[in-house]
Amino acid sequence: MSPPAITALAYTPPDGGWGWAVVFGAFISIGFSYAFPKAIAIFFKEIQDFFGTSYSEIAWVSSIMLATTYGGGPISSILVNRFGSRPVVIFGGLLCGIGMISAAFCTSILQLYICVGVISGFGLALNLQPSVIIIGKYFLKRRPIANGLAMAGSPVMLCTLAPLNQFLFDNFGWRGSFFILGAILLHCCVAGALFRPIGITAGPVQKQTIKPAEREQPNKSLVEMVQPKTVGLLTGTDEKEDKDFCEKFNKYLDLSLFKHRGFLIYLIGNVLMFLGFFAPIVFLAPYAKHLGIDEYSAAFLLSILAIVDMIARPATGIIANSKWVRPKIQYFFSFSIAFNGACHLLCPFATGYTGLVIYSIFFGLAFGMVCAMLFETLMDLVGAARFTSAVGLVTIAECCTILLGPPIGGTLIDTFGDYKYMFIKCGAVMVLAGTFLFIMNYYNYRMLAKEEKERKETEENMKDSKHIRTELEDGNIWDKEKMQDGPEVEPLREEQGLKTEVNCKSEV
Repeated sequence: MSPPAITALAYTPPDGGWGWAVVFGAFISIGFSYAFPKAIAIFFKEIQDFFGTSYSEIAWVSSIMLATTYGGGPISSILVNRFGSRPVVIFGGLLCGIGMISAAFCTSILQLYICVGVISGFGLALNLQPSVIIIGKYFLKRRPIANGLAMAGSPVMLCTLAPLNQFLFDNFGWRGSFFILGAILLHCCVAGALFRPIGITAGPVQKQTIKPAEREQPNKSLVEMVQPKTVGLLTGTDEKEDKDFCEKFNKYLDLSLFKHRGFLIYLIGNVLMFLGFFAPIVFLAPYAKHLGIDEYSAAFLLSILAIVDMIARPATGIIANSKWVRPKIQYFFSFSIAFNGACHLLCPFATGYTGLVIYSIFFGLAFGMVCAMLFETLMDLVGAARFTSAVGLVTIAECCTILLGPPIGGTLIDTFGDYKYMFIKCGAVMVLAGTFLFIMNYYNYRMLAKEEKERKETEENMKDSKHIRTELEDGNIWDKEKMQDGPEVEPLREEQGLKTEVNCKSEV
């Protein structure tokens, strides 16, 4: 649906080689970014007892962390455009480590909000965006597979961090665990070191194009200083400064994407989807306990979900990369969202442990399908050149619904005293989002085909008009040559007539 990434990037992505090392680094960074806010919920009970707070107050730690991770997307995109992916991820890893180590010394719940929610959450934002962006620079044909493998880091990390956090909690308490987890998060710096820059040749070209303009500027200012037009000069300077500022801002965060039809469709559908995306994961284990299932069996449901999710993400990447799905990948993404919502709508019918296991399997499959294509479909819409800005704008819009989704689900549970209304709400919202994306993507595909047809007709008309213009020009040249030959012939005929008249008179 978008122009090939090769033309936009001015180089050919290698589709392998060092790119697989980049995928491994993204696997670690993305895994920590998505799994860590969910995994630290193990410590909430002891922290709640230590500070004497309610469960809703302590649950805001994860909500703030997730919202900051998504809300920091535009800042992360600006930094990536300015400095590249490698230094941004390394700096993000340092922030994550500093935030968690500082949280080990917190004496109030507000300090935890700042250290864990804001500082570590922003560090995770600096890990998530560059990891997704750099995969699009290293891969083109195999990009869905690479994205699927990188996104598989989330379930793998969730399966790893959950038992690890329990082990750390049993041996060191929540303070010692936070200190150790801060040191573990520093491994994001190692993952960022793998993000070797690519396409460096584009840098000097931009510098060469900027330098002539900078050299011409002093000459213009000298000429204008000689002329007594001070008011006009100041006005022109102010307008130029504003224009330069807008150009620089759009260079780092392209706001013209809000005029892009496909981007707006994607943005609206995803903002609606995230109202019901994370709440079922948060309330799955409590729902199992509410049905009378023991704690270990309830926790095992999350492990089943994570294992299926781990398999579903790379498998979805392979399917999305096939020649049958890749041209219409937006339909596949819409189906995945609607399938996710259908699972939630059927969850209230699972009244036993076997039913919840079946629900967890299908939920893990649907969740993995959505996550594997979440960024691939965005790049398919806007192209690789504008993908960095698109990710930043999407995440800042999504952070609001991500922050509000779980609290709205908790409010429904508190109001009705039953979990089924929360699952019905999440399912209905996601089915609505999937249906909206399917219909609007169908409209977008039709409009793109129509615009492409009109463009080809315009090009053919231009070629025909150019051909006709060439024939007319050739005909005009021939007429001009003929007209130029005429006057040269006519005087000769007049001279010949005069000569005959003179000869006749002389004979008479």
